[in-house]
Amino acid sequence: MLEGLPPNNAAHRLTLVTDERRARAVADLIVESFEPAEVASTAFETEESWPGGKAWLVEAYFGFMPDEDSIRALIAVASDEETARSATFGLTEKRDWVASALAGLKPVRAGRFLVHGAHDRARVGANDVGVEIEAGLAFGTGHHGTTRGCLLHFDRLLKRRRPEAALDVGCGAGVLAIAAAKVLRRKVWLGDVDPVAVEVANANARLNGVGELCKAVVSRGVENCSSRDGAPYDLVFANILAKPLRLLAPSLAGVMGRDGEAIVSGLLLADVPGVLASWRAQGFFLAERVDLEGWASLRLRR
Repeated sequence: MLEGLPPNNAAHRLTLVTDERRARAVADLIVESFEPAEVASTAFETEESWPGGKAWLVEAYFGFMPDEDSIRALIAVASDEETARSATFGLTEKRDWVASALAGLKPVRAGRFLVHGAHDRARVGANDVGVEIEAGLAFGTGHHGTTRGCLLHFDRLLKRRRPEAALDVGCGAGVLAIAAAKVLRRKVWLGDVDPVAVEVANANARLNGVGELCKAVVSRGVENCSSRDGAPYDLVFANILAKPLRLLAPSLAGVMGRDGEAIVSGLLLADVPGVLASWRAQGFFLAERVDLEGWASLRLRR
């Protein structure tokens, strides 16, 4: 897994070795605790042994000098004090760290979808819908439980219906929009509040051969008028965070059709009741829920 934008001038690095559960929890909490473009984290299995299995390596990259005490406190929250004390801080090597981190990642399957890097292009089967993410432009690779949860919901939804108009809010690298465009062969509207993420999503869309169908714009929710051009939408993706999912519920509901469905994620398990309450106020109910790696992904219907 690797989440977050490549930080500008990522000169500082944190590393620690632990088990899979702690590694995933630490990497997730670090990247969720900072603004996009400041920090990225990666966690992957190594060949070294660890009690109960293989050792996992966590690396976090910072675009600023991190406060070591504060970061260790975060690590302790996600794991324990011993793991926090084992973390080491230093300067990054002069290398393409994003490509290096992604090179060790395995493809991620979610139903018919396979999210992969260039190094695993040959592993995409004849019946797979492959979504390739450019290593040098990583901003959400599909390895996070929230993205995989959304793809699983989408795969199941496709067994019932084929949406005609889809919107991806907070698109990040564009994984969800690209997957939708590849399956539906229709234009998908997408946007993100971060202009760098928009560039990333557009680059990834071109890489996947759907550049004409996916043209991301800078937009907070549907504030950009072009994000409303495809309304009414019968499918909306929103893999963001709990607070914006609550605040955006009225505006997103306003651009959805009468039989529209929303696939939302970026939620810790404790966030689910509050988000559901906001969407129920707009006339939606919980149709299905997927929990992965401590994160919840919801499919909501009117």
